Amino acid sequence: MELGKNINTLRKEKGFSQEKLAEKVNVTRQTISNWELGETSPNPEQLKLLSGALGRSIDELVGNDNVYILKEKCGDNTKAMGKIYIGFVVLCGTVAGIWSFSANRFRYSEMILIMGAGMVAGLCLAVVCHNILKYMKNSGNAV
Repeated sequence: MELGKNINTLRKEKGFSQEKLAEKVNVTRQTISNWELGETSPNPEQLKLLSGALGRSIDELVGNDNVYILKEKCGDNTKAMGKIYIGFVVLCGTVAGIWSFSANRFRYSEMILIMGAGMVAGLCLAVVCHNILKYMKNSGNAV
């Protein structure tokens, strides 16, 4: 059974003994052993606790293929995140540049500094948004 193998692998990755995981899920060590061997399976409430303790979704624990299909279709989002960062930097830098130019009271060297500050602000905004999305994904609130 894939669930038992996943529980065993994730438990070891987290550095938990069967006893420590059992404490977190409010079951006995023998129950964890039985799940890992595929002799029994956790009930839905235990699956929720197990999911939280191991830091994985229930779909991932039970080996639901939909999770892997989504990962295959979405792929690695590193390139997408890079584009989002660049977009924030360019957008904020452009807005700062247009504002400084239209204010008609800055020298060109000051306008360049203002555009640079806008770009730094855009990068900071991108980092904040990225971390918010990451937190939402990890806490299970993201769709």
